[in-house]
Amino acid sequence: FEEAALKAYSQQKIRGFLHVYIGQEAIAAGLVSALTSEDKIATAYRQHGIALCRGISSKSCMAELFGKVTGIVKGKGGSMHFSSKQHNYIGGNGIVGAQIPIGTGVALAEQYRETENLCVTMFGDGAARQGALHESFNMAMTWKLPVLYICENNNYAMGTSVERTTNVHDIHKLGLAYDMPSEPVDGMDPEAVYLAVAKAAKHIRSGKGPYFLEIKTYRYKGHSVSDPAKYRTKEEVKEYKDRDPIKMLELRLLKDKIANEDDIKKIKQ
Repeated sequence: FEEAALKAYSQQKIRGFLHVYIGQEAIAAGLVSALTSEDKIATAYRQHGIALCRGISSKSCMAELFGKVTGIVKGKGGSMHFSSKQHNYIGGNGIVGAQIPIGTGVALAEQYRETENLCVTMFGDGAARQGALHESFNMAMTWKLPVLYICENNNYAMGTSVERTTNVHDIHKLGLAYDMPSEPVDGMDPEAVYLAVAKAAKHIRSGKGPYFLEIKTYRYKGHSVSDPAKYRTKEEVKEYKDRDPIKMLELRLLKDKIANEDDIKKIKQ
C-alpha cells in the first residue's frame, strides 16, 4: 500500500502531505492483535499502517489519498486524517501532539460510560515535547483513566534526533514523574509489541489507570515525501533494514515451521 502511495505521489496523483509507515509495521500488527474491536485508537498523522491493520479497507484508504468521495472520510481528510467510527478508529491528527489530550478525553468518556474499553493514544518522539502531554498524563493518572499511551519513537521527529532535543533519551521515563507504569518495547518485533500491549491492556482494564509504552522503531523513508533525510547515515539506515520486521517475521515463521516457502509466496501474492 505504502509503496503504491509513494509512486502515485511522484506522479502527482496524490497531493498534500504523505507520511508513510514503512519500517514501523510491527507496531501496527502487534498493537491491533492485542486489542478488542471496541477499544478506541487515536493516532498521529503517520497512520496508514495502523488503519489497514485495524481492518479499514485499503481501497477506501487509497481513495482518501486521491481525494475521492469514496475515501474513508469522503476525500476531505487526506493522508493525515483517516478516521472510522465503525472501526472505533479516531485516527490521525495533523496538529503535532493534539491527539494526546483528545485520546485522553476519549478514555474519560469510556470511564464515564462504565465500559471495559480503553483508548490507545499514539504519538511520536517529536510530539513528546508538547506541554499537552504532561497535562494529559497528570489528569489521566489522577482520575485513573483507561488510556494506553504509546510513543512510536523513530528517533528523528521531523528531522532532529532525540539526542538533540532533550536530556532524557529514554522517553518512557517521562511517565515515571506521574508514577505511571512505563517501559520500552522493541518496535521491530511484532511479538514483543503484542506482549507489551496485552500486558498494559490487562493492567488498564483492571481499573489501575494508564500505562505508557515507548516503542522504539525506525522509519526507512523521510519524515514525509519531501524529506530527503540527509540527517542520518546510510550505515544507520542499513542497520535497521537488516532488522526489518517483515523480513525477520518471515524467517521466524520458516524457522519455527509455522509456514513453508509456498505459504510465504501465497501471502506475498
